[in-house]
Amino acid sequence: MTDVGPFGLSVRDQALEADVQAGLAAVEEGLLEATKSEVPFITEAAQHLVRAGGKRFRPLLVMLAAQFGDRHAPGIVPSAVVVELTHLATLYHDDVMDEAAVRRGVDSANTRWGNSVAVLTGDFLFARASHILADLGPEAVRVQAEAFERLVTGQILETAGPQDGRDPVEHYLDVLGGKTGSLVAVSCRFGAMMSGADETVVDVLTQYGERLGVAFQLADDVLDIASDSHESGKTPGTDLREGIPTLPVLRLRERAARLGLAEDLALCELLDSDLTDDERHAEALRLLRAHPALEQARRDTVRYAEDARSALAPLPECAAKTALVELCDAVVHRAG
Repeated sequence: MTDVGPFGLSVRDQALEADVQAGLAAVEEGLLEATKSEVPFITEAAQHLVRAGGKRFRPLLVMLAAQFGDRHAPGIVPSAVVVELTHLATLYHDDVMDEAAVRRGVDSANTRWGNSVAVLTGDFLFARASHILADLGPEAVRVQAEAFERLVTGQILETAGPQDGRDPVEHYLDVLGGKTGSLVAVSCRFGAMMSGADETVVDVLTQYGERLGVAFQLADDVLDIASDSHESGKTPGTDLREGIPTLPVLRLRERAARLGLAEDLALCELLDSDLTDDERHAEALRLLRAHPALEQARRDTVRYAEDARSALAPLPECAAKTALVELCDAVVHRAG
């Protein structure tokens, strides 16, 4: 039994382990090849986050979903490279929007080279992903285009905020479905689709990926408050500092509006203040870490992970299904 992929996922089947390890190794080679340029500086910037490592969560899902068809089909590894390149490109752009200083334990690209280079490097990665995608056929292009539209729509909705009268938590969960769930769903879809799996299996795995993606992001929301930079590889409280209301904050505001407790209202007031001030930011983090809203966000994470697990019920029992179930547990474990 060997740990592979993110969170130390344990694969108990030797054949599955070998397939997944080989697939992820091929994806790593593909990422390095896809980020090469004739211009050395572009190569350096494009490979900055590739070489910093990462969970490779999406490629892992491609490999596991491919187990339900021909796991050696030629489109599997390239499609995994496409989803990871797309994900990496969004990180370059996110760090500019969030003014983040650290990503995956290293300086973010915008810190190292400035915002313009970071944005253009993200664009370069999108272009390379599109180039690979073109060889996978029109259906793959359509699926990726729809997911990318959802991803960008989710980002815009997050920036715009909920419309008047809309429940902020409901709005936020819709945002996550677009920003994160869409690309995780496509990872599962590509793996099954490229392997030639039955269309029913493709649909089941796509639904699973959507729900798991939301759970994954909710776990990130919890980690952004609860962990330190050593654990998460990025600056804790980044969204807090930028005034981006993630689920723990939304649950706090919901509770404050419902109960009207003085300590809740005071914390909301602190969160509405200038959290670029290091002392205020540290105090806000300290109070949120001890607040029931953080535990509520953990419960929300568990609920989405359980929904993802339930989606797998129609699939036949096999080592790949067991691994997908364990990923639900691993996501919950990340959130504590």
